[in-house]
Amino acid sequence: MKSMYRFQHRNLLGIEQLSVSDIHLIFDTADVFREISTREIKKVPTLRGKSIVNLFYEPSIRTKTSFEIAAKRLSADALSLSVSDSSMVKGETLIDTARNLQAMNPDLIIIRHPCSGVPHLLAKYVEAGVVNAGDGMHEHPTQALLDLYTIKKKKGRIKGLQVVIIGDLAHSRVARSNIIGLRKMGSQVTVSGPPTMIPVRAESLGVKVVFDPAKALKGKDVIMLLRIQVERQSGMLLPGIREYSAFFGLNGDLIKGADKEAIIMHPGPINRGVEITSKAADGPYSVILDQVTNGVAIRMALLYLLIGGGKDDHLD
Repeated sequence: MKSMYRFQHRNLLGIEQLSVSDIHLIFDTADVFREISTREIKKVPTLRGKSIVNLFYEPSIRTKTSFEIAAKRLSADALSLSVSDSSMVKGETLIDTARNLQAMNPDLIIIRHPCSGVPHLLAKYVEAGVVNAGDGMHEHPTQALLDLYTIKKKKGRIKGLQVVIIGDLAHSRVARSNIIGLRKMGSQVTVSGPPTMIPVRAESLGVKVVFDPAKALKGKDVIMLLRIQVERQSGMLLPGIREYSAFFGLNGDLIKGADKEAIIMHPGPINRGVEITSKAADGPYSVILDQVTNGVAIRMALLYLLIGGGKDDHLD
């Protein structure tokens, strides 16, 4: 795989660090790996001899499994650790954990942590590359990249599209990364949700705030839903789940206000009957499972570009 444009990053800590050219290169690379994932034998020796550590301090199914599959399809040696496996439960600091991991000479460390900024801290203490798989309420860059990629595949473009994000934006790292990425790629973003779940001064992010979901959805090309982040809330921000579902849950009536070719997205996990009905989640406009499929291709592309892109190519 040869390209005139070279990926210049050792780490992926957030969407903000990426240029438009970087994102296009990731997409182009993902196209190749997307095809590999459709083969009968879904494995290439591209990263043979490379070692990757998945260090997850929060529960994860989609992201962790997606990274594991991506690494294995590229023939990398991948080791996954959860918080229960970590010496931090015995009192070891994150920095000491990082130094011990570095002593084993991994090529890449993928980390998810409940505290914002931890991937940035880790990157200062290890020589290995670091990928942010979600840090607190800060960012989730690989989710945003797979979302952008899915939009590009389904709509043919990102620039000029009207996107609405509905849900608990105040506590969502996915929302922050997507807003940055969508605006960087030329989309116009509207956000909607209960006032208690919209960040203070949200307009400073370059988005339009519309509290009425019916008005927010009007004419939109992309509908992106977020779950209520109960685990990150310090108190009850709603009268109840039933009230949220009645006012902000995506159903057939709300969808009618969007563009007739609008796509429905959700980073997962889905809370059926809360932010989205089963009919909408499983309907013809839903691309939720496409997001999961594209997530493997995007993460394969990132692994390749971060630790294999400058070496001999073995993609056949």
